[in-house]
Amino acid sequence: MKIVVTGAAGFIGMHTVKRLLDVDYEVIGLDNLNDYYDIGLKRDRLKVLEHPNFYFYETGIENGEALFEIMNSEEPQVIIHLAAQAGVRHSIEHPDDYAVSNLTGFLNILEAARNCHVDHLIYASSSSVYGANNKIPFSENDIVEHPISLYAATKRSNELMAYTYSHLYGIPISGLRFFTVYGPWGRPDMAYYKFTEKILSGEPISVFNYGDMKRDFTYIDDVVDGIVNLIHCLPSKSVPHEVYNVGNNDPVSLMRMINILEEDLGKKATIEFLPMQPGDVKETYASIDKLHEKIGYKPKTSLEDGLSKFVDWYKSYYR
Repeated sequence: MKIVVTGAAGFIGMHTVKRLLDVDYEVIGLDNLNDYYDIGLKRDRLKVLEHPNFYFYETGIENGEALFEIMNSEEPQVIIHLAAQAGVRHSIEHPDDYAVSNLTGFLNILEAARNCHVDHLIYASSSSVYGANNKIPFSENDIVEHPISLYAATKRSNELMAYTYSHLYGIPISGLRFFTVYGPWGRPDMAYYKFTEKILSGEPISVFNYGDMKRDFTYIDDVVDGIVNLIHCLPSKSVPHEVYNVGNNDPVSLMRMINILEEDLGKKATIEFLPMQPGDVKETYASIDKLHEKIGYKPKTSLEDGLSKFVDWYKSYYR
């Protein structure tokens, strides 16, 4: 089976490609290597993926002509779409980036899936679609019509667009709402990554809502388990579109995460407590019953173990 993975040089993309190669899939990777964060980190991820069954195209999903040419040439059976402009806070300052990548780019992916008659399209949504919902844990059955950031709005739009294409053309499509994914080779804009960098350099860390926040931190290997095990499990409804939470089902306070990092780094953090930022939420908490019922999904990695692995990687990578 040949699988296209967009965002292959990204955090989740790299780990997904590596797992697919380990189990003998042929993988076509796409990524535009933009400068949202360190391009060198992205290129180093690609070095990890060097393999006879991996071919990489440096192109963005917003380039419809190039995307369609690749898809028609490669004729994949499955698309795993992980490319997107990420970041809640960045979306407030740079909204245009999100319209181009997350809306136009996703439309191109849907068109490619339709024209190539793929067996399954799996795409990344986000826990941010739950917005200001107060009911926890967050369930796929909850109403998600109140996004509080443009990033969240684009991800909710992706879900609606995917449902429409599934209804019109019968394309089997699965959306994955990821919850605070972390681990080695992660994204430098994520809190755990920035905190590690600043604690080691002796700089103060910014902690919003005065530390009164919780996140359903989900280790990268558990996320990849969910993605890869879903490949052959198609939606079975008359409109073959489903959305699943991919989380740890165990929210942890932000202060506890900082304490674990301090223990792993052997150094105390200097903390600057700040009010809540626009677009942020106090707590995320995933119900994972639906994905467990579908593929037996069950996260295995505690935050203590996962952060320890991240710190070991961070120290090795940055020497």
